[in-house]
Amino acid sequence: MTLRITALADPEPAPSSRRLVWLASDAEGNPVGAAFLRLFTRPGQDHLAELELRVHPAERRNGAGTLLLGEVVAAARADGRRAVIAQAGAGSEGDGFLAGRGFRPVLALTYARLPLPLSTADSAALTHHTERQRPGYRLTSWEGTVPDALAETFAASRRAMDDMPMGETDYGQVTWDVDRVRAVARAIEQRGDLLHTVAAVDTSDGSIAGFCELVVPGDGKGDGQHYGTGVLPEHRGHGLGRWMKGEAIRQAQDRHPGLGGLLTDTADDNAHMLAVNDALGYLPTHRTIEYQLDLASD
Repeated sequence: MTLRITALADPEPAPSSRRLVWLASDAEGNPVGAAFLRLFTRPGQDHLAELELRVHPAERRNGAGTLLLGEVVAAARADGRRAVIAQAGAGSEGDGFLAGRGFRPVLALTYARLPLPLSTADSAALTHHTERQRPGYRLTSWEGTVPDALAETFAASRRAMDDMPMGETDYGQVTWDVDRVRAVARAIEQRGDLLHTVAAVDTSDGSIAGFCELVVPGDGKGDGQHYGTGVLPEHRGHGLGRWMKGEAIRQAQDRHPGLGGLLTDTADDNAHMLAVNDALGYLPTHRTIEYQLDLASD
């Protein structure tokens, strides 16, 4: 089959990345596949690129994926990237494709879903988790951008994710400040979704000890997506993660009765959060493998 690869223009850069796009088409100009390369631009992650590659099922095994991947790798090298990461469903064709082209598995993720509305038994369990007080802490929450009074301590609390299990992924170091947390909230708002945050506050000084972020479709229907749950190291061991996530579930169900469920994904080596999800009623749906291509060692 004769294939042509065409570089395409992409919309304006995001606050922390820009994208390159390629289209694969056959001799008649019919699209058969595409590749998207996200180039991270923030300091601490500007060595990294993320690949998303799609080929129409009917057009696979004809070389389109290999040609697209060649363009991606060349562009990543030309931009001085050290690593390219990509995800594929465990046992899928993409899983085998990446493994056969120099990518190595660095992280396994389990995806899970909590069906809504909750059953009577799950509602009772949730009430148990949310109404049990944690001495020395209280919960607060907000919609959209963090309130000014909490902005500094919320940005500081983002370091709770610094030691999140990431397998062998060369993900770099993400530095958070007030401008960045506000930029993320604006980006979610601009695409029409709703950001809801629950935070645990240390009552001794009013600082945020942990947070749980949930993004809900703008119409309040379909499935919401957990963006992250983290507790600062010095505040762990008090059940704050389960407390915050349980409260986020309760509020989401109360405020958005049209939601069908909540989605979450967790690294397989994050035993604590997997246990939290299990206790709150999340049901595993599938697993993915994150692969990494190390360009510097090629």
